[in-house]
Amino acid sequence: MTAMGTPPHQRTSEDQATAELRRPPHPRPTTLRPAALGFTPQPAVHWLSPTMLATTAAQVVLSSTFGEFLDKRELQGTLADVIDDQRTHAAVDSDLWFDYVADLGDGFDPTYTIAYLLSQDAIEVDGARLPRGRFLMMGGDEVYPIPSSSRYEDRTAGPYRAALPYPPPDGPPALYALPGNHDWYDGLSSFLRLFARSGRELTGGWHHRQSRSYFAIRLPHDWWLLAIDTQFGAYIDQPQLDYFHRVAAEIRPDHKVILCTPTPSWVEASWDSGAYDAVDFFVRTVIAPTGAPVRVMLSGDLHHYARYEGPGRQLIHCGGGGAYLYPTHRMPEQIAVPPPPTNVRQVRAERTQSYRLRQTFPSKARSRRYAAGVLFRAPTRNPGFIGLLGTVHTLLMVSLIGLFSHPSPLERKWLELPIALLALLFLGGAVAFAMSPTGGPGRNLRRITWGLLHGIAQLALGVGATWLLSRMSAVHARWPLPILAGAVYLVVVGVVATLIFCLYLLVASTFGVNVNELFSAQSIVDSKSFLRLRIDASGALTIFPIAVPTVGRRWVANPAATVAHASWVRPRKPIAYRLAEPPIVVR
Repeated sequence: MTAMGTPPHQRTSEDQATAELRRPPHPRPTTLRPAALGFTPQPAVHWLSPTMLATTAAQVVLSSTFGEFLDKRELQGTLADVIDDQRTHAAVDSDLWFDYVADLGDGFDPTYTIAYLLSQDAIEVDGARLPRGRFLMMGGDEVYPIPSSSRYEDRTAGPYRAALPYPPPDGPPALYALPGNHDWYDGLSSFLRLFARSGRELTGGWHHRQSRSYFAIRLPHDWWLLAIDTQFGAYIDQPQLDYFHRVAAEIRPDHKVILCTPTPSWVEASWDSGAYDAVDFFVRTVIAPTGAPVRVMLSGDLHHYARYEGPGRQLIHCGGGGAYLYPTHRMPEQIAVPPPPTNVRQVRAERTQSYRLRQTFPSKARSRRYAAGVLFRAPTRNPGFIGLLGTVHTLLMVSLIGLFSHPSPLERKWLELPIALLALLFLGGAVAFAMSPTGGPGRNLRRITWGLLHGIAQLALGVGATWLLSRMSAVHARWPLPILAGAVYLVVVGVVATLIFCLYLLVASTFGVNVNELFSAQSIVDSKSFLRLRIDASGALTIFPIAVPTVGRRWVANPAATVAHASWVRPRKPIAYRLAEPPIVVR
């Protein structure tokens, strides 16, 4: 690790940190109880539960409204200013291996499955032995649904500590993390508390090496990894720019750059032309003056593996670290990077090139089959959502049922206002849901149209079900039959309304509306992925995309392990994994 502004040979000694790592091992857990593990394994987030919908909506509104006030990037200029140097390991091993994972910290099963594979001394794929990386790069969204110290502990740090509880004999692999939008919901407070611990702290056997939410790593054979923090805004803060300008002073034209970003803005630009602006500005003002080419761009955020290839560059997003699956069948087959300027005054860093989609995991056919499962996965995994829709429909029924009982003109007049308000609630809520900022590439008119159609379908259900209920004798009988009829109505109509909602997601997503919600509603934990990368003695970068079709679901304690760094928890059955595609070689 090199302090910028000092000669490269004056590097910080890690003797003290290494000595701290040789402390006597903690007794290995003999059970999977939280008291033994030191954290509480969490289920996958149920994104349609009423409390989750309310919490997430509040966080999005707050972060959108007060994001600039919560932004702690300006304050990070007071933290240590370092470039981490990973070249020494390559001098010993001839090859430098490192790992990339993103969008982790959701449910225990998928998060720990990936953590377990990352922590093993090596994995074997197609007869090749791929050793554990000398460092692990977490590419964004290290916790779900919103950050806090306890959530990071239970959903991220705890599982990774259990996977690699102590450093291996060859020393602790380094750990770096780039924040995503979910890490940003508290203004990076919890993220910085956990990850910005350069040279001082560990998560299990992984050694924290960064001091800010962005960082630069010097790699062997003239490679650089630059990770920029561009969340919640199209600008890059001045302290961050100053940091990378100092980094750029050490980059020469014959060097090569891996640029890591929180989101795959090259894909998002196909439906939001401004999405790529921050990356383009960074390339134009920081990297381009050095003359060094950007050979690879990496990101997470979209929860699957996809690779686009263009002239001299690979664009890869791999967000398969543990969060719910995102569809691959909506990925465009071809994109223009950078996107054409939106006005005549805009200057692009590079000439627009065409990039083609070369591979996805899961496949587009498999993704479509996942999509069809929304009709049974969403209701069974979000029972609270059935109750929410059932309650709203019951309120509509209570307001409407008087109209079917031959009310007087005065009674009808008093009923008109609450009925109108509830109708507006249905239509407005449906349109607002279709306009979700994470909804997908659909244009606004298309979103409004589908939102209105969904709202009308829900209103038709409410009116029709109320009319049927008004014809039943139980409604007019003595107590408690009307109450029991209302309870049955709430459940039945709630189920039907949820199925209508799921059908809406399935159909509207084909037009680019609520694509994200189609899959988040299902909380699919399978089809996960991560990257294992190697820079060999010739200077070639090889990327191994590791695909995990099915995650582990049954785990046992591992108290009989013979080495201290062996995982505390192991799967009952071996976890199957493979390459998502043949290794990608970049020179």
